[in-house]
Amino acid sequence: QVQLVESGGGLVQSGGSLVLSCVASGSIVSMYAMGWYRQAPGKQRELVAGISITDITRYADSVKGRFTISRDVAKNTVYLQMYSLKPEDTAVYYCNTYPSARNNFWGRGTQVTVSS
Repeated sequence: QVQLVESGGGLVQSGGSLVLSCVASGSIVSMYAMGWYRQAPGKQRELVAGISITDITRYADSVKGRFTISRDVAKNTVYLQMYSLKPEDTAVYYCNTYPSARNNFWGRGTQVTVSS
């Protein structure tokens, strides 16, 4: 059974930074394109960033220039570096396959809260 475990969230002031990690079971990170998604209270889950198996990256317009997605195949880990955080970045962040998430891959996510 695939497990994706997100970590690294927390409370940070506006303008601050965080680095999220997603550790995957098995060889998921080397087999699939991976993405970071987020869900804010009362909103639908949205794709934030994606990375292909050839390391081509894609970002939502709202985070371009502020977030960087990367992966370490040897560690089965996907990262999301977040800079210049804004209150509107507050959400639960999840990793999953990209561009289509797999329903049975969702983990618990990690909460990111940005105070103004």
